[in-house]
Amino acid sequence: MNRLGKKANETLIEMALSADDDIVILTKFKPSQSEGEECNGPLCETISTSGSEVPSSSEIDKRHQSKDSIFFRDGVRRIDFVLSYVDDLNKDWEKKLERRREFESNLQKAGLELETEDKKESEDGKIYFVKIHAPWEVLITYAEVLNIKVPIKENDIPSMVENPLDCMLAPLRLPKEVMHPEPDYFTAPFSKEKQELYLINDESTFFSPSMRNRIVNYILTRCPYGTEEGKKKFGIKRLLNNGTYSAAYPLHDCQYWKKANDPNCDNERYTLYMEWARFLRFYKEQPLDLIRKYYGEKIGIYFAWLGFYTEMLFLAAVVGLICFLYGLFTMDENMSSKEICDPAIGGEIIMCPLCDRECEYWRLNTTCASSEYSHLFDNVATLFFAIFMGIWVTLFLEFWKRRQARLKYEWDLVDFEEEQQQLQLRPEYEAKCTQKKKNPVTQEMEPYLPITSQAVRFCISGTTVLFWVSLIIASMIAVIVYRLAVYAAFASLMENTQTLQPISGLLTPQLATSVTASCLNFVIIMILNFLYERIAIWITDMEIPRTHMEYENRLTMKMFLFQFVNYYSSCFYVAFFKGKFVGYPGAYTYMFNRWRNEECDPAGCLIELTTQLTIVMAGKQIWGNIQEAIVPWICNWWGRRKARNNPENLYSRWEQDHDLQIFGALGLFYEYLEMVIQFGFITLFVASFPLAPLLALMNNILEIRVDSWKLTTQYRRPVAAKAHSIGVWQEILNGMAILSVVTNAFIVAFTSDMIPRLVYYYAYYESEDSPMSGYINNSLSVFQISDFPYRNKPKMNPENFVICRYRDYRYPPDHERKYLHTMQFWHILAAKLAFIIIMEHVVFIVKFFVAWMIPDVPADVKAKIKREKYLTQKILHEYELEKLKERLCQGDKGATEKEFIATEGRMELSRAM
Repeated sequence: MNRLGKKANETLIEMALSADDDIVILTKFKPSQSEGEECNGPLCETISTSGSEVPSSSEIDKRHQSKDSIFFRDGVRRIDFVLSYVDDLNKDWEKKLERRREFESNLQKAGLELETEDKKESEDGKIYFVKIHAPWEVLITYAEVLNIKVPIKENDIPSMVENPLDCMLAPLRLPKEVMHPEPDYFTAPFSKEKQELYLINDESTFFSPSMRNRIVNYILTRCPYGTEEGKKKFGIKRLLNNGTYSAAYPLHDCQYWKKANDPNCDNERYTLYMEWARFLRFYKEQPLDLIRKYYGEKIGIYFAWLGFYTEMLFLAAVVGLICFLYGLFTMDENMSSKEICDPAIGGEIIMCPLCDRECEYWRLNTTCASSEYSHLFDNVATLFFAIFMGIWVTLFLEFWKRRQARLKYEWDLVDFEEEQQQLQLRPEYEAKCTQKKKNPVTQEMEPYLPITSQAVRFCISGTTVLFWVSLIIASMIAVIVYRLAVYAAFASLMENTQTLQPISGLLTPQLATSVTASCLNFVIIMILNFLYERIAIWITDMEIPRTHMEYENRLTMKMFLFQFVNYYSSCFYVAFFKGKFVGYPGAYTYMFNRWRNEECDPAGCLIELTTQLTIVMAGKQIWGNIQEAIVPWICNWWGRRKARNNPENLYSRWEQDHDLQIFGALGLFYEYLEMVIQFGFITLFVASFPLAPLLALMNNILEIRVDSWKLTTQYRRPVAAKAHSIGVWQEILNGMAILSVVTNAFIVAFTSDMIPRLVYYYAYYESEDSPMSGYINNSLSVFQISDFPYRNKPKMNPENFVICRYRDYRYPPDHERKYLHTMQFWHILAAKLAFIIIMEHVVFIVKFFVAWMIPDVPADVKAKIKREKYLTQKILHEYELEKLKERLCQGDKGATEKEFIATEGRMELSRAM
């Protein structure tokens, strides 16, 4: 079996590399040139329009023909693809001219029809446009090669029972003709030998424009253009890279802000803009079937996933908001903040300096405001929300699998052969790999990359990735050093500046350091991210992946690993390292033996983690929307102004699209990456910030409309591609879901003050009437100031304090085990570890039980798939039986009675099954 799943004698262009590296071109269809056809540009001898039915240019008055059209000059043949180039007279112009001549000649030999617009006809007078049309013979040939499914019969399976809540959801619904632009059919893979079996009403509209541009793109990426340096060269991508062509793209079907004048135009772009891409439609459902029809399944599945993710975020956002409101309404009942703010308690507790020499002793009640705000996120609801999100993420992933299964059925992707579509060799792999070996399956000679070359490339790639990950860690350490270095400056500034006294309770040195460090860290993240994106693409290209899927998976893992460390490292530091290894007065721990490790606020480190998470998450979302919306809008402003001010006969459809931005093969990759990073923020650290899902929900409502707006208005139409799932991102989401249970358990145990409070409440309380009274005094240890070494001792002690307090559980200086950990410390540590084990096991058991209870494929979808397969097989078998009867009646000796009996038996067996 050929790796593309096609028969060699049925292919117009077969990329079969023989022993001498030749590319065989099968020219089953050689179009004849029509007499009198006008040809513009320097390639007149090779660019022609095929078909005797085409009128000559003298019969077409181009002055009265709208150029805002998606058809050739004859107004009949659809433009399926456009190539553009500038005929510049530099040193390589002759080589580029020869490449274009050879490439376009081979496209015509493949059956495609070309029509060139001279540069004199373009708005700027510089660009040639080569319009490409795929005739019926080419379409049916490659429909079979690409295993495209087409209608054979209208679907007679009853639709789902109407939801009684549909009347309530009516304001959210779109018109039926927008939601379901095509009838539902039973489909089967196209076969040229069985054309009469399919519902072919009109050959010009049987294949949708997205199918047509996908087929033409398949030919363009494999069409040769000559031999250079002893190697066969092929593919439009290489021609774009070396400047032979400046652009290659399919056309939008109309302007987005108004319908086309041509009655044959579907105006789907206009419909998508009016019903989907405008922000005022944010509350409406997405027209997924129309998105799939216009852009292809790959883009359709992305918007389906993004929409479903946003819907599921609504539940998480509501629960998170309730938990936040609980913290807000119980602020006055928080005994810890009351004791900190009480002048008789917190005002009398003298705390040890937070830095060496420069910092002074300070009173605990100066952190009153931060301790009150800390309760918003560090309360009993935090534990509940962490457990809830562990279950929510499982529900999200399991219900998405069901939604995905339904889409696979509705979009004819159930039998989508990913190996056939995605595992075919990349043209770049075939071009760069000069050595060949025999494929043990196909027994054909195929290019391959030697093991030694693969090993060297992987080593270079791995070393590069490790270097950049190390660079991130180094930058994070630099930010930590910044925290340690500027804290003393902030402490001194805020104590000695009278203008800051009104806000000193809120803007503490710890908070000022945390906010500025978070902003600095965000800037570093953006810079490193910008640089690494280009490095990741370069090293992935250098590895020469064998298949398209392999290329995407490798790039995905490199980018995700880098961004995981880049975006989350600072949050991991604040959550699990800050304040954990500080030592105690007189024996502090130092970084590089110079900077004293940071301490947490007496109210805990959770508020600082919340600050870090808010700045990085919100900053990323704001910056992402600016990049996605404003930058393309600015780039296209001039082109859009020309499109609106010039008459249609001067500014053509292909020129309008040429002036738009390029979506690119990795356009969806960046969209997925952005959303997956956001998914990490709302799952890995959500115990510290219950409002994170609400922020994500608001961003995603905007994100859907921004993505749809820019795709519909600011970008050229992407080439349609098939996909039956979100691919490797599903596994990444599953991995993050499991990791989130662990991280949230550790945050509740070690970053939050939940466990120490519970231990005090049940085991060390001092008053039965108010079990939490005295907790602050109990959680602070005593240090004798005279025990300070010179390095740590403050320069000044104007009030002659004798002792100071610090956050830890250690024996006092008058104890025989002074400054060693007390038994309460070990009780709290044991409780923390026990909590982590219990929480993880409970959440994991619930997760796996929920995953087991929810089947990946809905029962009704399973039944429909079986029903459709049965009916499709029945139709195909009956068709074969009828054909066999005709052959028997006509006396065909090749058709025997035994073959007839066998075919009938196969039908009976199919019915029985």
